[in-house]
This record gives sequence, structure tokens and C-alpha cells, in this order.
Amino acid sequence: MDKVSPSAAEAVADIPDGASLAVGGFGLSGIPTTLIESLFANGASGLSVVSNNCGVDGAGLGVLLAAGRIVRVTASYVGENKEFARQYLGGELEVELTPQGTLAERLRAGGCGVPAFFTPAGVGTQVADGGLPWRYVAGGGGVALASPAKEVRTFDGRPYVLERGITCDYALVRAARGDRHGNLVFRKAARNFNPLAAMAGRITIAEVEELVEPGVLDPDEIHLPGVFVQRVVELTSAQATDKNIERRTISVPPARRTVHA
Repeated sequence: MDKVSPSAAEAVADIPDGASLAVGGFGLSGIPTTLIESLFANGASGLSVVSNNCGVDGAGLGVLLAAGRIVRVTASYVGENKEFARQYLGGELEVELTPQGTLAERLRAGGCGVPAFFTPAGVGTQVADGGLPWRYVAGGGGVALASPAKEVRTFDGRPYVLERGITCDYALVRAARGDRHGNLVFRKAARNFNPLAAMAGRITIAEVEELVEPGVLDPDEIHLPGVFVQRVVELTSAQATDKNIERRTISVPPARRTVHA
């Protein structure tokens, strides 16, 4: 089964207004940049996004956010995006903050058909007790919508909170290598949330930096089997090498010491 799409634009063409998306990446590492840009050009709006974070100002999911295309975000970290903070505090954006490990497991559980699970993360906090502000009153002035309380149950003397698995209409991910059957290999830190997001999508679209023929990938090196992927987009060399970082750090060597005899 050849799952390769002619272009990123065609691969995302059927994503409608109001769709839910699981998006891979961590910060700007491993984000499906080309698919996000094509989705932006497609014009889909009213999107609900599940991702570790919502990109940064002017990059990644931040492009869709700045255009007002995203209405709800489920994430674990949002600290690098000023526009995100403005929309959230101004009542324009609904946000469900989730512990990072819990978010990862919710995506994995949804992809495996597990509807819910118990975890100790968040017990004794507003994550379990409820009251986290999901949406503020437009223009300020209080909380318009708060998180509900979750079921807490004790196992072997320890309390656990019930968390729901996540499935989305679509998933957008990026891989280092992939074949025409949708089998994917990720590179180092860029692996991050990509396999989990891919599992959670009912229709998963993967952009790959290198497309190979079926049988080239050793089964032992495949991180995500093609059964989870419905469409594959081969990136151009320019797209594959166009990668951003959030913060550029320059290390300055210490001044040379002068040793006196």
C-alpha cells in the first residue's frame, strides 16, 4: 500500500474547520513545519490542538495561533509564546494544562484503544481537585471555565487520579526516515512526542526528511509501524534542512590564565 501523498498541501486538504489535531514536536524540535505551513495556507480554523507546547511566536503552531485559527490547546508547557499568553489571559483561547508525563500517556493510551487510566501525577493538586482556569472571561475579570474534579481512587494505600486517553481527528508528525508503507524512524531528540501523537490520530500524516522504499528499513530500527500512519509526505532537501531552535546559546571560553613562575 503506497501511502505517499503528492504534496503537503494535498495531504492536509481535507482537514476541516473545527478539527482536532495531535501534533508532534517538543519546542521546535521535531515539529512538522511543512504540514503546519500547508494547513495555514489551507485556511482551516476553529482547531483544537493537542501538543506538548504551542510553538513559539512566529514558528510552528505559533503561526496558526497568531492567525486566530486555534480555539483550544491541550499542552504541558506554554512558556515560550507571548501571543499564547495574551490570548489565554484575554479569554480568547481555552487551555487545558496537563502534566507532561500524563499528556504523553494520554496520547499513547488513546492510540492503543485504552479509554482511561489511573496515575499518581497530580493527586492533591488542582489537576485532580479541579479549578484550573481553562478559559478566562474575555477582556479579564475572572475565570469563565474551570477544570472539573476528577475521580481519585486508592490502590495499595496510594491515591491515583483518573485520566482519559486522547484521540484526535488528525495527527501531524515529522520523521527522519519513512517508507511508502508509513513505517517511521525518528532522530534522537526529535523523536519526543511524535510517535505518541501519531498513534492518537484517526488520520495520521507524516512528513519525512528521507523517503525510502519498503524493505530498506530494518524492522528493529522502526520506531512507529505504518499501521498508525495513513499519509506520507516526502520533504524537499530545503524543507528537510530548514530547522529552527528556540534559543541560540554561545559558549565563550574562559580567558587564558597567565602562570607566573
